[in-house]
Amino acid sequence: MADNEQRAINLLAEAESKLKPAGFISGIFGGGNRSEEACELFTKAANSFKMAKKWSSAGNAFLKAGNIQIKAGNRHEAGTNFVDAGNCFKKSEPLTAVECYQRAIEIYTDMGRFNIAAKHHVSIAELFENELNDIDKAIVHYEQAAEYYKGEESHSSANKLLLQVAKYSAQLEKYDKAIEIYEQVATTNLDSSLLKYSAKEQFFRAALCHLCVDTLNATHALNKYDEMYPSFADSREYKLIKTLIAKLEDQDLDGFTQAVADYDSISRLDQWYTTMLLRVKKTLQGESDLC
Repeated sequence: MADNEQRAINLLAEAESKLKPAGFISGIFGGGNRSEEACELFTKAANSFKMAKKWSSAGNAFLKAGNIQIKAGNRHEAGTNFVDAGNCFKKSEPLTAVECYQRAIEIYTDMGRFNIAAKHHVSIAELFENELNDIDKAIVHYEQAAEYYKGEESHSSANKLLLQVAKYSAQLEKYDKAIEIYEQVATTNLDSSLLKYSAKEQFFRAALCHLCVDTLNATHALNKYDEMYPSFADSREYKLIKTLIAKLEDQDLDGFTQAVADYDSISRLDQWYTTMLLRVKKTLQGESDLC
């Protein structure tokens, strides 16, 4: 690693020297070439820093290469450099990584490369989600990526991201937004013979969000989903929601808990479902867990 870092430092110094004002004759005959050579050296230095796991130094070297490409009018190459910089910075400086991806996104949207721009919005969203603990900003970037994918007719990719938005919106108690997305994706999936079965999960999630608001909302929603997708009424998910509504109306805490336990014994509930069910249970009685 030490050898790679020293090589990177040497390449960096050589690249910087290429950017210094050249002599009169060299300036006339080789000005453009010196910038190209500097760009290549910065890229080599960045890759050597990567091998030495010096992520911030690698990111800065890629940024310098990207800035040269911008001045030369090579937008695609600049975008690649900024993405490479972002990929390095995300290992050490997440906010700087976000800035690098944003610069790449500006280039790709100007070029009409919206699928690529969407991909990097997802990278930003994941940084906010996993590294920076800012779910509101993650939602913004997942939504923007979904919009770009929809504009490019990549509906499957768009729906996948919208479901992320719905999941986090529900966790933030923005139930109307979550319900709208779950119902929208479910409706889309019903039109596809391959995806039709997955509508059951979206309706189940939407019904749980309704249940977090009140039982009347949930009852109306179940009736609507039954009309839209009759097979849903035969599912364990539909029957669980029906049972939970009845237990809530009867103020039957033990029955509510047992119904959830019976379902979980066959179909394991993940953290999202557990969180939503806890919220519903707390409307029945101030309990802290589903046991």
